[in-house]
Amino acid sequence: MSFTPSMAAGQSADAQLRSIYTQEWKWRLEQFPDQEDSTKPIADHLPRVDAAAQEKRLHYWEDVLRKLDTIPRAQLSPEEQINYDVYRPEIQNFIADQKFRDYEMPANSDSAFWTDLGYTARRPFRSLKDYRNWIAQMREIPRYFHEQIANMRAGLARGFTPPRVTLQGRDKSIEQVAKGKPEDNQLYTPFREPMVGIQPAEQAKLKAEAAQVIREVVQPAYADLLKFVRDEYIPHTRTTLAAYDLPDGKAYYRQAIREYTTLNLTPEEIHKIGLSEAGKLHAQMIDVMKETGFKGDFPAFLHFLRTDPQFYAKTPQELLNRAAWIAKVFDGKASQYFGYLPRMRFTIKPVPPDLAPFYTSGRGGPGVYLVNTYDLPHRPLYNLTALTLHESAPGHAFQIPIALEHKNQPEFRQHDYISAYGEGWALYCEWLGQEMGMYETPYDRFGMLGWQIWRAVRLVVDTGIHSQGWTREQALKYMHDYTALPDHEIETEVDRYIAWPGQALSYYLGELAILRAREKAEEALGPKFNIRAFHDTVLELGSVPLPVLTARIDRFIAEGGKGPYPDME
Repeated sequence: MSFTPSMAAGQSADAQLRSIYTQEWKWRLEQFPDQEDSTKPIADHLPRVDAAAQEKRLHYWEDVLRKLDTIPRAQLSPEEQINYDVYRPEIQNFIADQKFRDYEMPANSDSAFWTDLGYTARRPFRSLKDYRNWIAQMREIPRYFHEQIANMRAGLARGFTPPRVTLQGRDKSIEQVAKGKPEDNQLYTPFREPMVGIQPAEQAKLKAEAAQVIREVVQPAYADLLKFVRDEYIPHTRTTLAAYDLPDGKAYYRQAIREYTTLNLTPEEIHKIGLSEAGKLHAQMIDVMKETGFKGDFPAFLHFLRTDPQFYAKTPQELLNRAAWIAKVFDGKASQYFGYLPRMRFTIKPVPPDLAPFYTSGRGGPGVYLVNTYDLPHRPLYNLTALTLHESAPGHAFQIPIALEHKNQPEFRQHDYISAYGEGWALYCEWLGQEMGMYETPYDRFGMLGWQIWRAVRLVVDTGIHSQGWTREQALKYMHDYTALPDHEIETEVDRYIAWPGQALSYYLGELAILRAREKAEEALGPKFNIRAFHDTVLELGSVPLPVLTARIDRFIAEGGKGPYPDME
């Protein structure tokens, strides 16, 4: 696509902007079939990821940005000004990622292109076309892996890789797909589960074809990838940790900060915020520790929490049952704190075994809340309420569906996920649990504070590692001393921060923005402040940069605290 000035002739600024983002979004969907978005149909292909395709994407987005820069923002309607303020930084981030050739590092300790395919296999399949498309997608795996391997080799050649220490053991997730019976394979999941609306004869044909494709096409591709990762990639990845040590590393880390936080802060400023917030939260944790009646010091209390059997589930099902109970307790409180409630329901499932050893405690999104039941002696129940509020409702499995239901907004706004907003909101939901009476014991409240400080110390650890030369041991010790996290989780988290520069900064900075906006609204509106109207205003936006959120709450205040759904307040 190429934009020319003549395209704008006779068009209003609003029409020009709508034309740009509508065309680009349609193109983007063709480029990137989404593996995690359960609201989209299963694609019949995997994206092209070779160097030529990447270069085309760079030129396309640069063309989009040039066109955006011809639109006078002041001439846009208020609604389209918000769209512009969300969309333009998004395009700038895409361009920056392409210029840094981020695609040459398509795997880290948290996620990888080969594990992303497992997400697709676990999505709800709703039609015969979905099953056929999934088989077609699996047939493309050899080509797709070949392109990804070529990109990884290019990254290796210039020292653009994850740190070696963060990749140890991650090859096991490849091995589990490369071996075994096709019918037991994670990519066969849609054919093991009830095939809704598919005739029995058709089911048998699809199952046979899927098993054959996995045996003859998929598993050989995974075996080739496994050999590459074990013999060539991991042994030659970098031994340094910092983003600053990557090619053009200082600029790369600053861009990661801009992309994940949507703020123009320096690593030094973020580090100071983290130290300050961690200090405040630590004092609150000491107070709650005293409430429990514990007589020892803070390290002794942490040891008690990490080792006493009363705080741990004995079976995976017990952990899942407790998570489900917490989610239902929130359901009874939802209408007191939110006017607009999403229609989409969510299920609760264990994290799949191929991911669980290196996965976070849980993860949520449209339709699902995953709970990690691996290594139960390191999954304390006093953290579970905060985890559930964050990952299910009113966090990710609540906020993302609301965005998808706002059909009056452009499609890119419905599907966008901006980390500072999404993670900031989910962390705010943990904090909100105090107000909602979700924390039944001092231990639960300590768990909530422990998770707040966990996100605050991320500001210290992420910037410490990537800009101040911290070692992995320094990061582990700092988190061990300040948080109540189990040691296994501290290790997986630190490896995640090392391998994914900047992403961990989005949580606490996002929560701070929401808390400050709420404090400002409460102070300005006094008795007119309505908590349901405030929450609806925040969620009605969908995922947006933090400056857009702040500006919207300023307008909320100026309009006297009127939310987007007055009849629900």
